Amino acid sequence: MISHNTIFLQTKGKFDITDITDNIKDYIAQTGIKDGIINIQTLHTTATVFINENEPELLKDFKNHLEKIAPETENYHHDNFEIRTINVCEDECRNGHSHCKALHLPTNICLNIIDKKLRLGQWQSILFIELDRSRKRQIQLQAIGE
Repeated sequence: MISHNTIFLQTKGKFDITDITDNIKDYIAQTGIKDGIINIQTLHTTATVFINENEPELLKDFKNHLEKIAPETENYHHDNFEIRTINVCEDECRNGHSHCKALHLPTNICLNIIDKKLRLGQWQSILFIELDRSRKRQIQLQAIGE
């Protein structure tokens, strides 16, 4: 059996972190899959999904770490609209920093489903992080199993 779904989110802005674990568990329950895998994929280049502990002080550390990797204050070629001519939208913003942060994070995660349950460790949560401005976002889910 193969099943798919999409989670729609409206993020609040840069570094908005959303715990989507319960959304994924609810979806798995609806699929009826007993044993299989689920792929969770962001459909964006400036947002990501990852697994870690959903602890407020740690989430602050993540934000600080990501800002050090690709500070918003740096100059990015992607942000130079005098030379950049590809993939420029009408409301284009300067977000080279967001793309560079995303380079260090996964676009998808694949997890096991065993006995109709998502297999996560004790402190593991599935988190979605916005690396850019407030936007409408989509997370694609595909579960495969029997």
